[in-house]
Amino acid sequence: MSKFHSKHLFLSVLIVFLTGMNVYAQDPPDLQPLPDFKEVDPQKAELGKILFFDEKLSGDNSLSCAICHDPSNFFTDKETMGFGYPGSLYFRNTPTVVNAHLSKYVYWDGRLPASDLPTLVRDHISEANFMNADGRLVLERLRQVPEYQQQFEDIFGGDPSYGRTLEVLTAFLKSLTSQNVPLDNYLKGDENALTEDAKAGLALFKGKANCIQCHYGPMLSDGGFHSLGVPENQDIFKEPERHITFRRFFKVFGVSEYANLREDWGRYAVTKEDEDKGKFRTPTLREVAKTPPYMHNGMLATLDEVIEFYNQGGGAHPNKDPLLKPLGLTEEEKQQLKAFLESLSGDNFSIKTPRIPGYQKRTLGQN
Repeated sequence: MSKFHSKHLFLSVLIVFLTGMNVYAQDPPDLQPLPDFKEVDPQKAELGKILFFDEKLSGDNSLSCAICHDPSNFFTDKETMGFGYPGSLYFRNTPTVVNAHLSKYVYWDGRLPASDLPTLVRDHISEANFMNADGRLVLERLRQVPEYQQQFEDIFGGDPSYGRTLEVLTAFLKSLTSQNVPLDNYLKGDENALTEDAKAGLALFKGKANCIQCHYGPMLSDGGFHSLGVPENQDIFKEPERHITFRRFFKVFGVSEYANLREDWGRYAVTKEDEDKGKFRTPTLREVAKTPPYMHNGMLATLDEVIEFYNQGGGAHPNKDPLLKPLGLTEEEKQQLKAFLESLSGDNFSIKTPRIPGYQKRTLGQN
């Protein structure tokens, strides 16, 4: 055999081998249970929980994190779109913070990585349409509460600081991880963890409905961004407080068309790429049955509406994801798919509103 043919044969074999490796790397996505819960420092999480409920973290001392992320509503506000700082209303739906630390991105437009929760917390405290507080003011308020002073001393061996405040709030958020989820128990080998309808729904999820193309892995999300053609929520433009917030947001993010926009361009505000107009983060489906309404603008009120929306192949949009096609689900199959989605919720969190410590007079010069 000539050197030319030997070399050609070698390259052919190499190409086949590498192609096989590539095919293997692109195996169809599947579902995995959540990773084992990692315990957080209980002292930090407890202090973070108290601060989560404390209105001292807002500019005018009227809002707490728990106002919009209400534990009794599974850390949402149950509204189509968020409240916002007094005098403003927000223009997107409030997602739950449960499992947020396990996501790839946060916010519907993915403008922050979930791996940097302290920055997320700081952003919520300082953002004008959320809590609108100067970190220096928040820190001074905490220093005027002897109980907080003592708790920071016990945990950190020193005074409250803004960084330490963000750290304890982050510890509390990391403690909010789903537990005892039927799907996870099933994936770990408990055949009885899912009902027969839920098992049939799982088969539909991975097959005919093909939800798994975007909702896979332990968080049931590809971590990407897609346009589904969700109808615009016209309340954004009918309610002045929301429309002002909407305009301000896109202006701050450098979108030159902000004054005339009548559509939420989503991811585009971050990337400025035309193909990202109307795209939003794929949300986790964990706890989905407990966190209505749905979509980035709350336009779908129930799981039944969500399933029917996908069954029809989504809505209309120039950048609509080509993966969306009519599904042809029967009424029985829709209910089976719903049963599966309901199996993605774990135990409720028994978190009661803590006692919030108050200010006390302090002697001038006292540490």
